[in-house]
Formats: sequence, structure tokens, C-alpha cells
Amino acid sequence: MRSKSAEDGQIALDMMKASAPGYYDMILMDIMMPNMNGLEATRQIRKLSRPDSKTIPIVAMTANAFAEEQRQSVASGMNAHLSKPLSMEKLQETLKEFL
Repeated sequence: MRSKSAEDGQIALDMMKASAPGYYDMILMDIMMPNMNGLEATRQIRKLSRPDSKTIPIVAMTANAFAEEQRQSVASGMNAHLSKPLSMEKLQETLKEFL
């Protein structure tokens, strides 16, 4: 499994654009990032004209645990919403669900 990180949402979007289709298996997306937040980065990834942009699992990882934040994550195109501090059990369940 490859693991790469991005310091902000714009970099995450640029990494996805620059990669070959299918290169990434899943994106763990922080919501609160500089330059472009995770919600907007997800919306932009979902708009890309490549076969995996609509199907790659994107999982929110955020300190925001309120129902409204969870709704916003799903509305932006994310597949799941995990609240920090992360439960290793919940993270493993989410990874198994999407990988």
C-alpha cells in the first residue's frame, strides 16, 4: 500500500491530477487545511474527468463530530466521516469497507 501526504487541499488535488488513474486506493482527507479545505478538495476531485475520480473512496478525518459537519462531508462527495480522536477499530472497519 502506497502512502503519501499533502499539506493542504490544493496539493491533494494536484497529486490526484498528476497520478495515473487507479494509483491511489483511498484518500483520507482532513477537513481543516490551508489554501483549500478538504470539502472543496473533495468536490474538485469528484469533478475531474478521469475514471477513478468518481469512485475513489474519500474519507473525512476531522475533529468536527457534529451531524452538520458529517452531512457536509457526504454532500461534498466523501464516502465516510471519521471524527478525531480516531478510534483504531473504527478506522480499520472503514478501511475494510472501502478497500
